[in-house]
Amino acid sequence: MAKSVLNVEPRVRIGKGGSRKVRRDGMVPAVIYGKGMEALNLRVDPRALREAIATEAGWNTLITLKGDGPFDGKVVILKDLQIDAIRRDAQHVDFLAINLKNKIAVMIPVHPVGKSLGEKEGGTLQLVRHELEVLCLPTDIPTAIEIDVTALNVGDVVHIQEMYYNKGYIMCKVYPEPNVDRDTGRVAGRAADGGGIKAVPLVREDSVSVINVVQRSRTREV
Repeated sequence: MAKSVLNVEPRVRIGKGGSRKVRRDGMVPAVIYGKGMEALNLRVDPRALREAIATEAGWNTLITLKGDGPFDGKVVILKDLQIDAIRRDAQHVDFLAINLKNKIAVMIPVHPVGKSLGEKEGGTLQLVRHELEVLCLPTDIPTAIEIDVTALNVGDVVHIQEMYYNKGYIMCKVYPEPNVDRDTGRVAGRAADGGGIKAVPLVREDSVSVINVVQRSRTREV
């Protein structure tokens, strides 16, 4: 769980004119919103923002806002960051205020671990999904979903259904409705253990591939 602190300032003037003024001052216009609160307009130093998310968690870093306003002390994650297509500088930032006791849905990168048997025999490992959406408490957000691929041969596929509920998170898109309560994270017949969720295989009829190993093509263009 990566944490950081970010100093922000209230933004009085809003709209396009107000946003342009903020950018001329070398700052970035921002907004914070969340369940049960009114949206608040802010301005943030772009360098401080880059430092705040320069952690192993990236956008999923738990950021505590500091400043003179009702936003002071709120914990947020980066929800959206608009970048200028040419200059590549930040144009606008959205922060999502979160409750550390409530589960949230976040995107987590997938990291294959090891070298597969198929690769050793000349095949190619394909990462079909670079990120997966998971549901978990903010304090349980994993840095990455690591998948051991060492036993995979050519033709083998890792599906989301073959992955597990563990380390306090579940896959958002493929949880079986009859067996899992999305709000509590409890699996029918199995209680949460130690703040996490006991390993239970995912079950669903449709298949969603995450990783596969294919035979490397022996042809090439000339």
